[in-house]
Amino acid sequence: MQQTDSHCGYCNCARGATLLFSAVLCIVAPLRMGAQNSAPQQPSPMGGISSAGTFAPVYDAEKRPITAGGFVDKGPVIFEDVSKASGLASWQHVMGTAQKKYILETDGSGVGLIDYDNDGWLDIYLVNGSTYDALTGKTTPPHAALFHNNHDGTFTDVAKQAGVTNDRWGFGVAIGDFDNDGWPDIFVCNFGKNRLYRNNHDGTFTDVAEKAGVTLGNWSDGATWGDYDGDGRLDLFVSGYVHYDLNHQPDSDTGEVPFAYCQLHGFKVMCGPHGLRGEPDHLFHNNGDGTFTDVSVQAGVADKDAYYGFTSIFVDVNNDGKPDLLVANDSVPNYLYINKGDGTFEDQSYVSGFALNNEGREIASMGLAVGDYMNNGLVDLLVTDFSDDYKALYRNDGDASFTEVGEQAGITQAAVPFVGWGDGFIDYDNDGWKDILMINGHVYPQVDQHDWGTTFAERALLFRNTRDGKFEYVPAVRGSGLATLTSGRGAAFGDLFNNGKTDVVINPIDGPPVLLKNVNSDHHHWVELKLVGGADAATGRRSPRDAMGATVYLTANGLRQREDVMSGGSYISSNDQRPHFGLGDATDAGVAEIHWPDGARETVRLPAEDRIFTISEGKGITGVLCAQQPCTSKAGRKSPTVQQHAR
Repeated sequence: MQQTDSHCGYCNCARGATLLFSAVLCIVAPLRMGAQNSAPQQPSPMGGISSAGTFAPVYDAEKRPITAGGFVDKGPVIFEDVSKASGLASWQHVMGTAQKKYILETDGSGVGLIDYDNDGWLDIYLVNGSTYDALTGKTTPPHAALFHNNHDGTFTDVAKQAGVTNDRWGFGVAIGDFDNDGWPDIFVCNFGKNRLYRNNHDGTFTDVAEKAGVTLGNWSDGATWGDYDGDGRLDLFVSGYVHYDLNHQPDSDTGEVPFAYCQLHGFKVMCGPHGLRGEPDHLFHNNGDGTFTDVSVQAGVADKDAYYGFTSIFVDVNNDGKPDLLVANDSVPNYLYINKGDGTFEDQSYVSGFALNNEGREIASMGLAVGDYMNNGLVDLLVTDFSDDYKALYRNDGDASFTEVGEQAGITQAAVPFVGWGDGFIDYDNDGWKDILMINGHVYPQVDQHDWGTTFAERALLFRNTRDGKFEYVPAVRGSGLATLTSGRGAAFGDLFNNGKTDVVINPIDGPPVLLKNVNSDHHHWVELKLVGGADAATGRRSPRDAMGATVYLTANGLRQREDVMSGGSYISSNDQRPHFGLGDATDAGVAEIHWPDGARETVRLPAEDRIFTISEGKGITGVLCAQQPCTSKAGRKSPTVQQHAR
C-alpha cells in the first residue's frame, strides 16, 4: 500500500487550514493501490518536488522508457507534427544552461494565442528564457517570438517589428484587452521586471508596464486577466514562484539548502522548490486610466505564506456570475478563492477540496485546465504534476465543491511516469465531449544518464472522453504528432487554421516549438464564437470588450455544453479565447445562451454549423466565417433569433 514521503505527506495537511478540518482530512484521506506494472515500491523523497514516492519503471516492448516509447504501428492519427512546415521550428527557446544546475533554468516558458492584428486568424506568441551571460550584458539575449499567421499553414516571426521581443528571462504570458479598445494586449511574466505590451493597432506594441505599475521585480511566473469587481475593466493577477537571488543561487554544496531538497534517487540535481523562499502573488486592480493598483491584501489574495505559484485562472466555478480565482501551486496546497462580489475573495482552498489531492496530500501542481467534461454545466479542473505521482482530476460537484476522481476516470496510471506541464480539455474529435491532452517533459536532464524508466524529452498523452465520466488512453501511432518527443513546458490550445479543429502549440525548454495540427479523420460538425462585450442597457453596466469571464451554454445535438472565455491556463499560457463546440453529426448548430460578464443574458440561435460566429453583446451575430473565408452562402446570411434579458 502506498505511503507518502516525509516532507510532503499528511504532516503538511494542516498548512493554511483550520486544525480541526485538517485533522479530519488527514485521518480519512484514502490510500491508493498502485497498478501491477507501476506500483510504488517504497516511500522515497524526490528532492525538492512533492510526489507520491518511488514507482517501478515502465518500459515498452522494445525496452524503451514508456515516456519515450510505447508507440503502435496502426491506429487513428490524431495530430500531425507540422513544426518545420509551418515555420515555427526556425525559432529556439533558451533557458540557462543545459545542465540545469539551478531552479531558475528549469521551469520553461508559456505560449499565448492572440489575434494581434484582428484579421480573424490566431497568431502565436512564444515567451523565451535567457542566459546568465545575457543578464550581465555579455551576450545578446534570446528573443521572444510573435508568429504572424499567414492563412496558408505557415507563420512568420514579426516580434522585432512588433516590439515584443521581451529580452528578459521570461516565463508566463496572458492575453487580454486591458484598455477595452478592441485590440488584445500581452502581459509577460519575467524573472526581473514584467512587461505589459499595449497593442498600437498597427502591428506594433508599446511596453507600458512601468507606467501601469505592474513590473514587480523578482520572479513572476503565471498570470490571468479577469474583471473581478464587475466594473467592465480587466484586472490582473500575477503568481509569484521563488524569491530568487542571482548572487546566492540555491546549491546544496554551500550548505544553505539541505541535500534532501537537491536530489533525485540519491543523485544531486537542482534544489527546490522545497527548502527555498517563496514569492507572493499579486492582484492588480485596473484603474481605467492605464494604471493599476495592487489590492492583494484588501482583496484577500495576498498569499501570505508565499507559496510557489505557477498557473492561475479567473473563472466562475460556482455559477454565481462572478469570476473566482484558481492558483496551481508547486509542491504546496493549491488556492481557490471564491469571489464574494464586494471586491474581496474568500479562501475556500481546503473546504472546496482543491487544495490537496484525494489522499490529503499536496502535489507539484504545474498545469491547470478548466472545462466541463461531464456536460453538466459545471467546470471541472485538471492538474498536471511531477512524475511518480497521480495527475489530479477535480470533478465539480456544485457549490464550489470538488472531488478528485483521476483514478476513477482512468487517467492516473498511464501518466505516472510522466512529468506533466501544459494541459487542456479539448474536444479533439468534435463529438461534443471534452477530451484530455497532457504535454510532458522532465525537470532534470540527469534522468537520461540513469536507468530510471524516464526521459528528459517525453511524448504527449491523449485521453478520449467515453461519455460516462471516464476516459480511455489513445495510443501514439509511430511517426504521428503524439509520438513527438519534446521537453514540453508551456502549451496553448486553439483553432489555428480556422477549420474547426483544435490544434496545439508547445513551447519546450531549450528547443524549437512544436505545432501539432489536428488531422483527426472525423467529419463531425462544429461552431466557434468570438464574443464582443458591450453595455447592458437594462443595468447600465458594461462587459470587458473581449468578453473575458463570459460563459456560453450551447444546446445542440441533445447536449448542453459549456465554454468559458478565459485568460491564462494550461501551463502559464493563454489559449484560444473563442468558445468551441463540437456538434457530432448534427446539422443543427443549436442555441447559444450567453452569460455576459456584466450580468446580461442573451440567447442566440445559430443558423448553421461549421462557422465562426462573431456575437456582439445585445446585437446578436455581427460576423461569420465559413470555410476560412467570409460567408456568402444563404446559411451564413440567415438572420439569427436573438433574445436578451438582464439577470
